[in-house]
Amino acid sequence: MATIGQNNLNAKLVLLGDMGAGKSSLVLRFVKGQFLEFQESTIGAAFFSQTLAVNDATVKFEIWDTAGQERYHSLAPMYYRGAAAAIIVYDITSIDSFARAKKWVLELQKQGNPNMVMAFAGNKADLEDKKKVTVEEARAYAEENGLFFMETSAKTSINVNDLFYEIAKRLPRAQPVQNPPGMVLADRPAEGAIAASCCS
Repeated sequence: MATIGQNNLNAKLVLLGDMGAGKSSLVLRFVKGQFLEFQESTIGAAFFSQTLAVNDATVKFEIWDTAGQERYHSLAPMYYRGAAAAIIVYDITSIDSFARAKKWVLELQKQGNPNMVMAFAGNKADLEDKKKVTVEEARAYAEENGLFFMETSAKTSINVNDLFYEIAKRLPRAQPVQNPPGMVLADRPAEGAIAASCCS
């Protein structure tokens, strides 16, 4: 969930998607400004944090980068439970990766936080010549399902920061409760109170 302080927001964010879609590369590019040509597969999940200044607030993302391998699927709810935002990542050069991303969207719609900000990221935009999933198809799917869509490239950094900034802008700002429930203590004398003195 997103917790709010004095113009500070802490938000749990989870990345989901097929193995090899580039989830870890997106996070590494966003958090450290790095890209590794041969990124090892994530085992279980990896944790990162990064702070952004958005408008008049500071957003601290607590980022869970989940493993894409099928054998780790059963662990995913542990990471997306209570998340304020999710990035569902697919590889634009793989129809299978796109299909798998759609399954993640369905799972989040059924079991995730109903107010979750969901982004649909077509990664590896630098491989335009090998593209199998069109922008039009992905954008139409995202719009039908209440997601916002961006094509990204962790390798060239195209739209990587924009993706996280857009999520930060869309996070719900919690409104402070006007009258918190509880006891109301009034500062008035009890009726018929008799003034008494100690030692008279």
